[in-house]
This record gives sequence, structure tokens and C-alpha cells, in this order.
Amino acid sequence: MKEVCDLDQDKPNYAWCFDCVPEENSLLLKYGDVVVEIPSQDLVLTQPRDLLGDSVHARFGAEFPIRFDFLDTMQGQHLSLQVHPLTEYIQNEFGMHYTQDESYYMLDAGEKASVYLGTKSGINPDEMMDDLYAAQRGEKSFDDERFINQFPAKKHDHFLIPAGTIHCSGSDSMVLEISATPYIFTFKLWDWDRLGLDGLPRPVHLDHGKEVIQWERNTEWCQEHLVNAITPIAEGEGWREEKTGLHEREFIETRRHWFSKPVLHKTEGTVNVLNLVEGKEAIILSPDNKFEPFVVHYAETFVIPAHVDAYVIQPYGESEGQEIATIKAFVRG
Repeated sequence: MKEVCDLDQDKPNYAWCFDCVPEENSLLLKYGDVVVEIPSQDLVLTQPRDLLGDSVHARFGAEFPIRFDFLDTMQGQHLSLQVHPLTEYIQNEFGMHYTQDESYYMLDAGEKASVYLGTKSGINPDEMMDDLYAAQRGEKSFDDERFINQFPAKKHDHFLIPAGTIHCSGSDSMVLEISATPYIFTFKLWDWDRLGLDGLPRPVHLDHGKEVIQWERNTEWCQEHLVNAITPIAEGEGWREEKTGLHEREFIETRRHWFSKPVLHKTEGTVNVLNLVEGKEAIILSPDNKFEPFVVHYAETFVIPAHVDAYVIQPYGESEGQEIATIKAFVRG
């Protein structure tokens, strides 16, 4: 993130970035020479139907249901092993409407980059939980090689992570995390023996985690359903479209467009969230002048409100004449 987002090189590594989370982000409104900063959530609350679309608003209310964020482990360490609650568990235990299904889109990856995903075929769940509890007591190190799948990862791979699937990003990766947004309900299982300031293993949530782990999501199941489940959708002169996810248990759909010429998109009545995942820059245009053209750069996320209906994306500046790519997320109808 330091290099791509032009952050302060003298600061410690930036491991996490909210790239599109209205509860955490701001909007800058310009009136002449005056710039006013407001919480992004203000727009969600005051213009939910125009922003989200009728179907999304009816389903989620004035909540923005799609999150884009960065997980940066380049020259760093693995993230903590974790699992998200099933829908009925988060409803019964925490009173939330929906859960955090997610995915990892690899913006960049080193030679040894990997994603930990699902349990290994043939393992004993009781033995694995015993190992995790022992690790939390500081008695031993959890045997991740015995129990958890580790899939190699390269740039533009897409790993799908429906709730209940054990997962984490390995080191040397730059991940665009595309997920649903019920906020902070993640059950940590193991933090690679890292210690807190008190010298003890960092707190985890094994009692919750063991209630939601889906043990049938083993090596073969994850390989078939969760690793690069990419389907060609359509193509034309200078463009092609692919469905990259998410899993059928997840309400978000993702489409990747590779293009060297202008591509027309339709919101189909639902908010679209996009990121430029390949190429230096692109320009976003309105064929019916609903908004002024704007330029996005590599790894930048942008939001197209539902009411916009149609928009065009095309290579711009240094990317003209080159094939570039976007990833688009929207709520399935």
C-alpha cells in the first residue's frame, strides 16, 4: 500500500485499509473553492434509494451492504486464522440481520504468497479444536500444516470465503477483500503464536468459532468451489467479461472486465462497487450526462449509484491502447 497508494514510507507497514466502508470513510463536497468533509454514511442515510436501488434498499434498509478493503501482508506476516459466523448464528447470538461472507481478490502476490482456506480432508474436528485450545493456553503451537489447506496464490486469483469457512491471507500478498458488511463479527482461532503486550497469546474466540466451522469444506470441496471459480460471460471487440464469484451462499456477485476499448456498464437498478485491478488509469463517463467524467487509478475503488443506470469505462492516459481490468461487485437480484 505504501507504493501503490503513495503513503508515508517512513511509517510502519500499513496492514489494513478501508477502501469502501461508509461507516469509516468520508465524502469531500466541493462548493467553489470550499471543500467540506462529511461522513460517507450521511449519503447512505439521506439518499438510500438513489444510491442503493429499490431492491437493495428494501432488503438492507439504509445500510451499505458491500465492503471493499485492502489486506497488505507484503514483506509482512500471515494474518490470523479466523472464521465468520453463519447467518442463523449471528442472528441468534448478536441480533444482526446478515453475516460476513467475503472473498480475497489478489491485487498482487509474491513468489510464496498463499491463502489458507478450509480444513484438510480426513482430519478429526475434535483433535483440531483440542490443538487450537492448547495453542491458546500457550502449551504448544497449532499444527496448521496438519489441519488447514494452504493454496498458492498469484496475481488476479480470486478465493471465495462463504461464512463458516476457516481462512486467512498468508504473507507476501496484497488482497482486495470483497465482502458483505455486518461490521465486526469475526471469530479469531489462532494468531500464529504472536503474543499480546501481557506476554500471553492474543485473545481468540474458539468457543464461538467451533459452533460455526463447516467441517465438510475440505481440500477437494474448496478446490472445486472456492478457488478461481471463474466463468466466461460475454465478449466483444476489445473486451471480455467473467464471473469470478461469489459462492452461491453469498449474496454478492463479482464480474471482471478485461478491456482495451470503451465498455458500457448497466447498474441494473443496484449499486455497483468497482476497483481498477489492472492498468494505470481509466476514465468513467456518463452517456446521458448524469455525472461529470472522472479518472480512477490502479487499485482505486469507486461507487456507481443505482440511479445512474448506464456508465462507460475506458482506458485513459498511460493506459490508452492497453488491456486493463476492473472488478465489479453488486447485490444479486
